Amino acid sequence: MVLQTLDIVKNEIPIEEESVVISEDTNAGLVLVDIINGFCTVGAGNLAPREASRQISQMIDESAKLARVFCDNKWPVLAFLDSHHPDRLEHPYPPHCISGTDESNLVPALRWLEKEPNVIIRRKDCYDGYIGSFQEDGSNVFVDWVKKNNIQVLLVVGICTDICVLDFVCSTLSAKTRGLLTPLEEVVVYSRGCATFDFPASMAKNTKDVLAHPQELMHHVGLYMAKGRGAKIAREVSIGAVKNA
Repeated sequence: MVLQTLDIVKNEIPIEEESVVISEDTNAGLVLVDIINGFCTVGAGNLAPREASRQISQMIDESAKLARVFCDNKWPVLAFLDSHHPDRLEHPYPPHCISGTDESNLVPALRWLEKEPNVIIRRKDCYDGYIGSFQEDGSNVFVDWVKKNNIQVLLVVGICTDICVLDFVCSTLSAKTRGLLTPLEEVVVYSRGCATFDFPASMAKNTKDVLAHPQELMHHVGLYMAKGRGAKIAREVSIGAVKNA
């Protein structure tokens, strides 16, 4: 039934994905959204997958490949890590990714990023990395990062496609329209570098305040909404002579 519904949705709201080429003379930045244990590692927390997920595994692999290319070339990378104070939780979700726990740390396949000089780690306490980048003095870590590195093309990967990735992309595109992110020109979401979680209707109906969340369907909807806001959706990304496909 879910597969039939997915086919209907894809037919009614198709997504035109592109082959995106980022030339070596373009100032590009890579943003990794919440690729942490609490959302990606089986059994790591209340919102972690209950069993291995092909979509999440692919997202980690593709994100790691891109991160390696960016780091080898000393190009800017910013990694958002969901990290909540225990007294400030996100309704309707149960406690997750509490500050100081391993849930809020990068997955093992990406922990090497913590030692890379071109990488900024930003812990955030809300869905939206743009909002989560504001500091007490009113400055914004993400905005400053874009401007400092003269980023023209922003490449976005991570989890969840329809929640934190989408929220960040929407805010970024709105800020770009307002002229707050000069010289940013394009926001690219790499579809295979994104993933979301699976929570079947059969489980949701017995869980208070939690909505059903079919993985493949919501992944598609998240990409569709991002494209509707003005992002490019990439089915493959080529950077110079290196290709992720």
